[in-house]
This record gives sequence, structure tokens and C-alpha cells, in this order.
Amino acid sequence: LIDKGHKEFWTAARVGESAATADDRISVDEANWAIHGVHAQNYHIFTPALNKDWTMAWGSPTWIKEFPWSNAVCSYNFNPGEPGQLVLEFWITPFDYAGPEGPQRAIESMLTENKLIGLAWAIIDYDKVDSRGSSGFWNLTPKHSMYGHASELCAFKLMPIEPALQKPLEARWSWQVIDMDARLVRFKDESVGKVKSWTWDFGDGSTSNEQHPIHPYAKPGNYIVTLDVAGPDGTSRRSKVWDVQLR
Repeated sequence: LIDKGHKEFWTAARVGESAATADDRISVDEANWAIHGVHAQNYHIFTPALNKDWTMAWGSPTWIKEFPWSNAVCSYNFNPGEPGQLVLEFWITPFDYAGPEGPQRAIESMLTENKLIGLAWAIIDYDKVDSRGSSGFWNLTPKHSMYGHASELCAFKLMPIEPALQKPLEARWSWQVIDMDARLVRFKDESVGKVKSWTWDFGDGSTSNEQHPIHPYAKPGNYIVTLDVAGPDGTSRRSKVWDVQLR
């Protein structure tokens, strides 16, 4: 056990005898920099955030609460201690690793449709800011120790956009350099919808009607590449300006 700051939660009954035994090779302060908030981020959001940052990033990587990794906007119609309505919109960036040294070594979590992600949040509504009690405390999870025990998080599935909000046909594509010396590029159609035809413009005067063409460029440079797709639901175009760069 190196999270000795919360050892009351990590009992032998919960995590096993060996994991509950304090490791004296690392101090509480050293453990904070090694693990606290590094692999699972913990935001304490102030509602409202009067004369302070919108949240406290609990742990060593405090930079995660700053733009462009997160942001928030809030409106409310009451003074502290009064009832009223508060509307908060915010977004955060989940990380597999977010170290105290800053974002240069951080690893963002890869989020894809239908992937399960563990989330939990607690809403604390109290006026006595020095109180340690749980009055006015609502938790999404059954146990407050969810911040350090992944099995106590709630599982959420990342759902795709509702069909009613999706375009019936949308051109999408990606590219990859196969051989930079030969300036050989593979293009991959990733369009959404029913596609019957593809028209590629590689930006060098060449075109193709293949779905996934491979194209050699004669000269180095930055190219504007365009994919036009057509189907029973209409047409769609997607251009990438100077994404394809060859030397």
C-alpha cells in the first residue's frame, strides 16, 4: 500500500492483506507525486466557482483542468447560501497517464463508439465549507471510495450519434505514406452511408475512381486531396488542405 493518505479505505477485506500493508519505502508525499491522479483523474467542481478556478484537480497533475484539456461555463441565479438554479456545462480530457511533469508525456485515453468507460461523480451542496460531513452529498456510486477503486465506478458506454442527427451520406477518408522515398500514399475511404461511387482528386492533376486507391506522387510538396462520394441519398465531399505532405 502506497496510498497511505487513505489507508482507512484500503483494508485487507477490500484489497487483500498484502495490498493493505503500508509500504515504508515511499512516503506519503512521494506517493502523491507517483500515483495521485496520474492514472485516474479526479475533479472537484465548484458550484458555483466564485473567485476561484472552476474545479480543483485533486492530485499531482493539476494542469489537466486548464484549457485546452478541459473547460467549463456556468450560470446561476442565487447568492451563496440561497436556493436557486445552476447550469454547468463542461468537458474534460480523460488520460491513461497524466503525470505531474505536465502534458508532454501524457497519454490520452482512446475513446471509441461502444467502448465502456468508468465514471463517477459526487455532488456536494453545503454552505459550511470547512465541514467534513456528508450533509447534502449525492453520489452516483454506492461507495465514496470509488476514486481509488475502479470496480466501484459506474460503467458508461460511449454511444454513437443518434441516427436522426446523422447525415445520410458523409465523405470521410484517411491516408498513410507507404514509402516516403517513392512518395507512395495509400488512401482509405471511411465514408458513412450508402456509397455507390468514389472520385478522388489527388491534387496533382491525377484522379481515381477506386474506393481505396494507392497513388504515387512525382514531386514533393503539400497537396489538397478531395474525395467525392455519391449514393442513393445524394453526394458528399471531403477535402484535406495540405494534410498530404511529401518530401
